[in-house]
Amino acid sequence: MHRALKMQAQNCRINMGRIFEVRKATMFARWDRMAKQFSRIGKDIAIAVKAGGPDPAINPALRRIIQNAKSVNMPKDRVEAAIKRAMGKEMDNLEEILYEGYGPHGVAILAETATDNHVRTVANIKSYFNKGGGALGNSGSVSFQFKKMGTFKLKPAGLNPEELELELIDFGLEELGEGSGDNGEEVLVIRCNFADFGNMQKALEEKGLTPISSELEWIPLNTVQLPEDQAQEVLKLVDRLEQDEDVQKVFHNLQ
Repeated sequence: MHRALKMQAQNCRINMGRIFEVRKATMFARWDRMAKQFSRIGKDIAIAVKAGGPDPAINPALRRIIQNAKSVNMPKDRVEAAIKRAMGKEMDNLEEILYEGYGPHGVAILAETATDNHVRTVANIKSYFNKGGGALGNSGSVSFQFKKMGTFKLKPAGLNPEELELELIDFGLEELGEGSGDNGEEVLVIRCNFADFGNMQKALEEKGLTPISSELEWIPLNTVQLPEDQAQEVLKLVDRLEQDEDVQKVFHNLQ
């Protein structure tokens, strides 16, 4: 039985060791970054509440986002206020839109947005790309270079990665390995396909494992390596996008 599980793991091509990660922009100051994180999570809460109601006990998406809020030290009263606000009409027009484009030197970039005014948002996004030496593309022009996956980050203390790997195969595990958190700390990263996100979240909860964070991410299929000066040009564009009030997350294939 144990041997059969090992063979199954190999067939699933799970990636043990240092998990593949792309470089993230860290250009804006700590307090600006925290304010942006709180704003992003507030919109995530609004979307989750509209879709599944305000009770985290029966709304797994909301439960996940509340845990993410804890990981960035978002005060409990702000989380509760965001839930109440989401139940009102002011968030009814919030729309999720994915923008795709190329930055300087051919780097592929995706920007996930949540907006109540798509005319304003597309104008801003297009301006950032143009001024940053890139170009905004059409839907589907860039996203084919990425794979949408669920990413869960756990504290590694007390966990046996090999045992956990075998336990999670039946719940859609694709990759398991070491990674880093927002502050550079070591974490255990678990990835599954988009369709298996709910199953993986439920499996971790049933095992009593509370992720530091759990997100849906666009993982690049291939990466681009650039000299430092060119990489900085790309990261400046990523930074501009990340600071826009309508942008939730930015993904790219810069190594």
